[in-house]
Amino acid sequence: MFVHPGLTVDTAVRVEKLTKVYGSGRTPVTALDGVDAAFNRGTFTAVMGPSGSGKSTLLQTAAGLDRPSSGHVFLGDTDLSTMSETKLTELRRSRIGFVFQAFNLVGALTVEENIVLPLRLAGARPDRAWLAQVVQRVGLGERLHHRPAALSGGQQQRVAIARALATRPEVIFCDEPTGALDTQTAADVLTLLRAVVDEQHQTVVMVTHDPVAASYADRVMVLADGRIVADMPQPGAARIAEHLASLDRRVVR
Repeated sequence: MFVHPGLTVDTAVRVEKLTKVYGSGRTPVTALDGVDAAFNRGTFTAVMGPSGSGKSTLLQTAAGLDRPSSGHVFLGDTDLSTMSETKLTELRRSRIGFVFQAFNLVGALTVEENIVLPLRLAGARPDRAWLAQVVQRVGLGERLHHRPAALSGGQQQRVAIARALATRPEVIFCDEPTGALDTQTAADVLTLLRAVVDEQHQTVVMVTHDPVAASYADRVMVLADGRIVADMPQPGAARIAEHLASLDRRVVR
């Protein structure tokens, strides 16, 4: 099996010279400008930055939801840039989990049916023992036959996390997963993501604007103008906030 020389056995995702340009002609917008980054297995990374910094674009391209204008994305030893749309769809269903601010649950399905949906779409049989662990981990054992409308926002986000875990993905990408939640519920969801990393050795990459949310991560990566301007081991919420404030002041000037 070919392994790209830039990868190690501990690398879940790596991006190389990643560029994404929207539009053409006189006013193209460069969302990512030659970004190099690696996310190791069993780690929790928060990706932050001012509005328009490129953080959501980085997540979408790293997750195979959008194609870069140039550069490469590797999931393990697989180069996503060489894959067809059909193969990318299959890869996302089996090897990547997603958690978004909008829970993206199917209202007509029960909690259990929502959790196993990625497996059904991939034509795979659920591993009942693993699903039982996932359901226990997210605390939904008594809600499996409820529909999303009967759940609180925090419970719906727990369903989304369980759905992301159902396929045993190599990485879970989260885009503002607590943005629609109150402070206490957000803390519960972040504690769950932290436990998934610590206890299941899962890899989580989370885009967030919230320094407190970022403080749950092992590492904070900050983008500005499509480039990485800081990449820090957990600096704490106060230092994160200070760093973001300094970037905002620079933008204002």
